[in-house]
Amino acid sequence: MTWTDLADKSLREGSISREEALSVLNSTDAELLEVLAAAFRVRSHFHGNKVRVHVLQNAKSGVCPEDCSFCSQAAQYHSPVPQYGIQTVEELVEGARKAHEMGAVTYCMVTSTRGPSAKEVERICEATRIIKSETPLKVCASLGLLLGDQASTLRSAGVDRYNHNLETSEEFYPSVCTSHTFQDRLNTIRSAKAAGMEACAGGIVGMGETPEDRVELALSLRELEVESVPVNFLNARPNTPFEKVPQLSPTDCLRSLAMFRFTNPSADVRAAGGREI
Repeated sequence: MTWTDLADKSLREGSISREEALSVLNSTDAELLEVLAAAFRVRSHFHGNKVRVHVLQNAKSGVCPEDCSFCSQAAQYHSPVPQYGIQTVEELVEGARKAHEMGAVTYCMVTSTRGPSAKEVERICEATRIIKSETPLKVCASLGLLLGDQASTLRSAGVDRYNHNLETSEEFYPSVCTSHTFQDRLNTIRSAKAAGMEACAGGIVGMGETPEDRVELALSLRELEVESVPVNFLNARPNTPFEKVPQLSPTDCLRSLAMFRFTNPSADVRAAGGREI
């Protein structure tokens, strides 16, 4: 099968097989331009030649109780990051106004936390109602693990999309985090979708996982039918357990993006690198 054939299959069937996805990651440098051209063809079919600008607001920073090994927000790693509680409604709304002025289509409020308190949910809801009344922005929230009726509360306030990354494969996840499980993350994504929100879920590439792990992540996202797939490349942070993980080569990063495109052809596939970028 040629790379053009693979693009045809992705367009025709809505994904590719596990073995085909792995072949993208294992392709040679000599094949790279053909791989990228095929992936671009899939992208163009669904998204044309346009880029959607998303702006993230670091709504609460530092002192997170979780132990995600990549994350400078985790309190136990003592990384040099700002520390503050959830911002005021005025600060959150002002961030949205600036995002709109910058030409963004989506504004995402992100907090460092295991999951939101009732107060934090209400703060995000209050800000969302004002943002929706003043701007045409799509509102996204990233507040950690959701419990009970929190997802429906957010949706009722006007939150359009919920961001909660799977990060990696289920098999590799215990090497990344032990304070919650891969299943916890799946549950939150499903809860958000059940409440009527779109799902923004992706992961981090370059944490020491295998190519097979990357493929499993991509196929998990396909199964969840997420609308947006942020593909983060590890930006190793000081004092974290992954501080000295070797960087991926630029060509491996491109192969990974192509693989996520073939496996999730209609989704927004977005390249990212953490809040520090």
